[in-house]
Amino acid sequence: MVNRVLVTGSSGMLGGNVAVHFLSAGCEVIGLDLAPRDLPGLRQVTADVRDGRAVKAAMDGCDLVVHTAAGLPSYPREEINSITVGGTANVLHCARACAVPRVVYISSTAVYGLPKLVPTPENHPQAPVDHYSRAKAQAETLAVAARRDGLVVPVLRPKTFIGPGRMGLFSMLFEWAEDGHNFPVLGRGDVRIQMLAIEDLVAAVWTVSTAPAVRADNEFNVAAEQFGTLREDFQAVLDEAGHGKRVVGIPAAPAALALRALGRFGLSPVYDRLLRKLRADSYVSTDRIGAELGFRPQYSNREAILRTYRWWREQARTHALKTVGRTSRDPWKQGALGLAKAMF
Repeated sequence: MVNRVLVTGSSGMLGGNVAVHFLSAGCEVIGLDLAPRDLPGLRQVTADVRDGRAVKAAMDGCDLVVHTAAGLPSYPREEINSITVGGTANVLHCARACAVPRVVYISSTAVYGLPKLVPTPENHPQAPVDHYSRAKAQAETLAVAARRDGLVVPVLRPKTFIGPGRMGLFSMLFEWAEDGHNFPVLGRGDVRIQMLAIEDLVAAVWTVSTAPAVRADNEFNVAAEQFGTLREDFQAVLDEAGHGKRVVGIPAAPAALALRALGRFGLSPVYDRLLRKLRADSYVSTDRIGAELGFRPQYSNREAILRTYRWWREQARTHALKTVGRTSRDPWKQGALGLAKAMF
């Protein structure tokens, strides 16, 4: 039974949703983040996840830590490593010092790199291809080592998760749809890209937090069981917008070259791994979490992305959406892609 839980990265989209879920279950929840967020019932600690003294003080008396804090792919390499690897090392060290029995670590399917085998199982060799995925893989190594010291460390590897509160690159799709533009995809858009509803990821966090240790102490993929092609899922948003616009395929190779060039000069938010991922099927096996823990996601790709779009539309109508380009809760700066919108 979970009584007191520390959520790192509690101001982020995932951390905030995890905090709300545990609060609704009657738990005492402490949130740790550099940017405090006002959530009813949450005891907020304003601190850096790399600050050992602050993390240890916040963790004192907890029987669970949910570690969601991480550097995003858009961050500089040094910052990604410092937050994701250094921060995870600090959290695990403090958990052992405070005798916290369980730490849930949120990793990513990015640790597989760009696997040819789909659906990709948890025992597939890791082959990270960029600073973000390498840092996630290194942090997983720390988690596995902590298990040898007696700490229970469930590791969740989610696909890209979406839901109310998610902005990032999705805000570009939503904005183009709302403004009545077609939306481009690389190639024909017939690749199958699996996603995940934020509600399903939070439910998976709860599952591994409360399941018997002997079954939870493992790595688990988490992703939607129902998903279509990128063209189909993006077209659902354009149909919802009601302007009669379509997903438009553009030549993949020259478009990728142009986006890479723009990215080098800070004129595009589309990072290199995403470019490569969007050109091939990308989905994982969720058999392990289903067989070992009885967990099944409730939402399809389409349901998750449409619910996110409807939330975004309401926000756009009632709030000024500030473009910051820093976290997944902010609309990312479109750069030169914003100018290209007129062509579609």
